[in-house]
Amino acid sequence: MTTPNVPLRLSFSVDVPSTPEQVWDAIATANGISSWFLRTDLEEREGGAICTHMGEEAESPGTVTGWNPPHRFAYEEPKWAAMSGHDVASVTPLATEFLVEAQPGGSCIVQVVSSALGAGADWEQEFFADMEKYWAPYFHHLRLYLTYFPGQRATLLEAGADLPGSAEAILSAMRQILDVKEVGQPVESRGLTGQVERITDMELLLRLTDPIPGLLAFFAIPKNDDMSMASMQGYLFSENAADFVERERPAWKAWLQNLSIPTV
Repeated sequence: MTTPNVPLRLSFSVDVPSTPEQVWDAIATANGISSWFLRTDLEEREGGAICTHMGEEAESPGTVTGWNPPHRFAYEEPKWAAMSGHDVASVTPLATEFLVEAQPGGSCIVQVVSSALGAGADWEQEFFADMEKYWAPYFHHLRLYLTYFPGQRATLLEAGADLPGSAEAILSAMRQILDVKEVGQPVESRGLTGQVERITDMELLLRLTDPIPGLLAFFAIPKNDDMSMASMQGYLFSENAADFVERERPAWKAWLQNLSIPTV
């Protein structure tokens, strides 16, 4: 067996209009993380358990390794290789560290670093490249969450469907149905109104204003040469959100399943 000694690393930083205490609440509490990232269980202490849930079937458990409120939060996930079907003994645990630095004027810089050691296999580099691509959009969610909804707890609205076609074609179909053309434009769909905050080749992000405020993100992720996953992640901030989600989740799932994907 090859001893892991090849450094693997990615990092992000985001400027947020928040105090360190507000940032800490967003990044180092279970409710906070789940309000802009993925549904997360967290024992809020050093040595506590953390588990990130990625859809209905996948999850990544870990352990909190650093707890210095409101400046440093760190954890390790030992089973990241298994998510790609590889031996966990071939790599070290995936270590993630959040650092919060206050800036003049009441803002903060949040820096996030994830790293591990591998054996130099191609799949390791591909894993980190995919992680960077798919993780990066969530830091825009964090910035918007701290701008418009600091300290609030989200009710999650999640739906997904596997569809034939490329991720690009699926996202294009989403944009066409929602009549999205540019950032900043108003948008309305299924009784929700808001505006477009972000458009990329893999994500469409809306900020909702009425009748329930929140964020609504649409993703398209390739699964293989013929299929892609269409998904929607909503973070809703209202005392009526739970009833709305129970009522509307089946309809949004059907909306995704019935997308008309153009053929190339």
